[in-house]
Amino acid sequence: MSAPPPNQRQVSLRGASAKEITRDALLQKVSHERELRSFLRRAAAAAALIQRVWRRYSELKKVSQQLQEEWEALVVQYGGCITKQWISNKLLRPFLFIAMQSTTSYKKQQLRKMNYVSACFKILLSSINSYDMEQNFCSLAVGTLEERSTWLYQAKKLLSLCSLILAECDFSRRESDNMVALTALAMRLVISLTDLNGWKCLKSENTGDADVAVKRLIGFMSTRSSGMYSCIRRFVLKLGAQDASQRKAIALTDDQFLITASAVTLGLRPFHLKKSNINDADAFDVNGAIEEYILFILTVPYLCQRLPSFLLPALKHESVLLPSLNILLISRDKIFEEISKLEQSEEYSSCVEAIPYSGWALANVINLAIDYDDKSAVSGNFVQGLDCRFYIHVVNCLSQNFLYVIEKMKALMKKDDGESSGARDPFSQAVDSDNSNLHPLLYIDLLKPVYQQWHLRKLLMMTKENISTGTHDSNGSKRSLEEYGNFKLLNIICFYYYMLRIFSFLNPFVGSSPILNVLSFTPGFLRELWEIVEGSIFTCGADSIQYDAKHQRYTGFGSYSEQVGDIRHRRSTRDMGNKWVNVLQKITGKSTEADADCSDNALNSVQFNENEYDLWDVEAMKQGPQFISKDLSHMLHLFCATYGHLLLVLDDIEFYEKQVPFTLAQQRRIASVLNTLVYNSFIYNGGKSDQPLMDVAVRCLHLLYERYCRHRFCPTSLWLAPAREGRVPIAAAARTHEAAFANLQYSDASTVPTTSSALTTVPHVYPFEERVQMFREFIKLDKVSRRVAGEVSGPGPGSIEVVIRRDHVVEDGYRQLNYLGSRLKSCIHVSFISECGLPEAGLDYGGLSKEFLTDLSRAAFNPEYGLFSQTSTSDSSLIPNMSARLLENGIEMIEFLGRVVGKALYEGILLDYSFSLVFVQKLLGRYSFLDELSTLDSELYRNLMYLKHFDGDVGELSLDFTVTEELGGKMVVAELRPGGKNMPVTNENKLQYVHAMADYKLNRQILPFANAFYRGLSDLISPSWLSLFNANEFNQLLSGGRQDIDVDDLRNNTKYTGGYSNSSRTVKLFWEVVKGFKPIERCMLVKFVTSCSRAPLLGFKYLQPPFTIHKVACDVPLWATIGGQDVDRLPSASTCYNTLKLPTYKRSSTLRNKLLYAITSNTGFELS
Repeated sequence: MSAPPPNQRQVSLRGASAKEITRDALLQKVSHERELRSFLRRAAAAAALIQRVWRRYSELKKVSQQLQEEWEALVVQYGGCITKQWISNKLLRPFLFIAMQSTTSYKKQQLRKMNYVSACFKILLSSINSYDMEQNFCSLAVGTLEERSTWLYQAKKLLSLCSLILAECDFSRRESDNMVALTALAMRLVISLTDLNGWKCLKSENTGDADVAVKRLIGFMSTRSSGMYSCIRRFVLKLGAQDASQRKAIALTDDQFLITASAVTLGLRPFHLKKSNINDADAFDVNGAIEEYILFILTVPYLCQRLPSFLLPALKHESVLLPSLNILLISRDKIFEEISKLEQSEEYSSCVEAIPYSGWALANVINLAIDYDDKSAVSGNFVQGLDCRFYIHVVNCLSQNFLYVIEKMKALMKKDDGESSGARDPFSQAVDSDNSNLHPLLYIDLLKPVYQQWHLRKLLMMTKENISTGTHDSNGSKRSLEEYGNFKLLNIICFYYYMLRIFSFLNPFVGSSPILNVLSFTPGFLRELWEIVEGSIFTCGADSIQYDAKHQRYTGFGSYSEQVGDIRHRRSTRDMGNKWVNVLQKITGKSTEADADCSDNALNSVQFNENEYDLWDVEAMKQGPQFISKDLSHMLHLFCATYGHLLLVLDDIEFYEKQVPFTLAQQRRIASVLNTLVYNSFIYNGGKSDQPLMDVAVRCLHLLYERYCRHRFCPTSLWLAPAREGRVPIAAAARTHEAAFANLQYSDASTVPTTSSALTTVPHVYPFEERVQMFREFIKLDKVSRRVAGEVSGPGPGSIEVVIRRDHVVEDGYRQLNYLGSRLKSCIHVSFISECGLPEAGLDYGGLSKEFLTDLSRAAFNPEYGLFSQTSTSDSSLIPNMSARLLENGIEMIEFLGRVVGKALYEGILLDYSFSLVFVQKLLGRYSFLDELSTLDSELYRNLMYLKHFDGDVGELSLDFTVTEELGGKMVVAELRPGGKNMPVTNENKLQYVHAMADYKLNRQILPFANAFYRGLSDLISPSWLSLFNANEFNQLLSGGRQDIDVDDLRNNTKYTGGYSNSSRTVKLFWEVVKGFKPIERCMLVKFVTSCSRAPLLGFKYLQPPFTIHKVACDVPLWATIGGQDVDRLPSASTCYNTLKLPTYKRSSTLRNKLLYAITSNTGFELS
């Protein structure tokens, strides 16, 4: 059978034409049809629902409109004859139905017809004031069960309605006069409903029932469903925040006064009712009411500044404040959760949103707990009846939550927006900008009582008095206090610890200085704080420090009072012994000045043996900050911040001689604790939570170490103890330090290796010699990298060619080398032109360039040249001449000299001079303080110390905040601060004058020259390399080590040329003579040969070129030798090659005399 043609239509046997369909297509089609039918059913149901809702809305609208018209007609026709039933059924029932149908509808429509609402409220007030039981609406509250239920329902609705009216009231709107009048009526109505004294119809037999009804109404008022506290909050937020003087100047109208006072009264109404004894489901829950008060009222920004001052005593009363503090402690987790929800739900478009609501609760609690005068920093008191334990614990809880929220907010901002340099810090200022007429109050000003001295003194006094719990009716208050224990100094420590953190967050410019000023200068506080810290760390008892394996922290401080008592007893016993020693000294006539040098004497005692490192490696700090308890962490944080602040103004007389606030033995313990803690924090890689503690600990440690560098108060082993074992190799440390320093500059601490971070932050834990080796390793690595990059680093073709005239070394060097910048690292090929104008013979293989740098620096740093001058101190160190700016290219010349010094350090060439420590501090990027002035101008320092401790009237000295100095032959007056000419120095500001003068001399005056020198120096020497050293060590790095010369080290690293060897007779005589020299003569010999009187820091092994003795053959006739005649020629030197040209002397006496003559004649090569 043949197939049908391809174009012929197929016919189905079923009798119909159909296209074949697959099973999957069929299933898909059925599914689609099923979904379509389902959609049509849902659409029909939705349409029916919409029609039903719309019909209901339309009918309700019509009914409401009809009822409203009838009700308005009823109010208009009111003739004064009323009954309670008429009010309940005819007046209130339709009114509440209309008003409460829709809050939005009520706001938009009903408030436009305020006259009718006002008339309704007036009728109600008139009824409540009636003595007739039949006419008084409140008589329903004591009627039948149905009447009581009706009254309570309608009273609740009226209360909610009046609360909404209060929330819409705004005194700042001009068109709000009618609204203010309506709100006043609403407040009068609510006050009357909730106050039995306003019920004129009440009889004695009905008092119980009325009391129950009112308590039920107030119980409803205190619930979230009533919305009363929320509405009070909205009303208060619309009040303008003003300072005390502005609040007194603003006069409220009668209605405004009534509204504000009524709002406060309603908010405090639950506090003033005793808890009902009736067994009823609607009994009043005081705790719930207080929680609502805390949530909605205490979190209002600037609460005390918004309310009139005459209302604040009501909020400060113990019946309100103490229960609020108590509930905050008991239900803190629940309250903080509710506060967080409230914060998320409200939109308050101002800078206030920068402060979390817990922060506003904190500020409000502090202001409510304290009575003080804004203008006085010395007077103030806590409100009467306040239990300070509640106050301290509540503030600590709020502060913890505040800090947690702030850190969370900052983390989110950093994650979402990045750290944009132009981004505004939302925590720097919190100003309510919604109201343009508000005084710009800073949030930090709300915490002003905290940083007043009376506040701290009263708290300290209470810890000594061991205040009792007091008499409180609430069992919860006693229970909450039992959880926190007695009032201790630790509570105050935590209080101010949190305040320090908060101030640092909110005010990044001033920081926590206001708090630190109070803590630092309150007598005895810092000493007591250290006694607790010391007792916690060093007490030898078994319970002093224990390790909690579960929480991985050291815990168990024992009794603070017992520890402090034991420490004080031991100290008093020691002090009594010292007093008897002083008496014996006076009797025997021995000088008591030895006390001033006790630190130096102590360094030689047995207890400070340099080998006893274990004495300074504090066991409790070996695991870093993450393994110490939370309490100890807080104590250390507060101590380091406070003591670091005090060290800024503590002079050396107070530190070393008077030994206040700590003895030198205590200073050593403090330094050992901080040194061990900081080092191990890097080794064990402390987390971000420990960063605030480490910041203040590092700052305090650096201040102590800088003071040690100026005048030792402890052995060197104290600083080296933590890192005495397990230090990384020098080459590896050098490489990781470079990476760490670069990461720290870009604030990427997460990528910093821990050991290199320790080297970057506390390099003093490594011996000085090792750090010098690291410095040389840095330079070695840099030379290798430059060589890989193709730069010329050695002598030969491609090196920098310079031609220098002997009589113009500085000018020629500046002209030919200053423009090179960092290229000055390359090799320099020097050709000299003699003073006669003729080229000098000789090839430069490194020696001439060394001679050139030595001669240039000797000439340029000579005070007669005018760029630098010598200080008036005994060491006569160098400092920039203030008149250098008047010279042509003076600043540029100083910048060039920075490059010259950098070149000398880079090539390992020693220069025989040192800079003032103050100047070096600036090169190292460090601030100089008062006591460093003694190294710059000892006479000015003595005068300032005299002024600081002057007991008379400073005003008689006729000083002002100016300084007069000679500049270019003229007397120039500079102001120490703006307006200093008109600011006399008095007893009150003399300390400011002393530090302003020191700051001018040590920092401001010298800074332009130091910046210029630093720019040149950093072209060749990386700042990270110099960060390993302090100012004294920098000078040693530049000019060498000890003042005496190690003859054996020099001999072992000496080369011999020209025929000499180590066994030559003249060489042996030379070393015998050198050993017999005095130390100063040996230094003169080294200077004669190398142009520097000091040895290289790491020994003569690192002297480049090496120390060389060259043979100068001088034959003497035999008859002359027999006759006692020796070589008559003098030794000479070639300093550019560090070479001593020594004739072949036969006798040691001749060699000694000739050598001494040569080294004392201030000549070298000329003797050849």
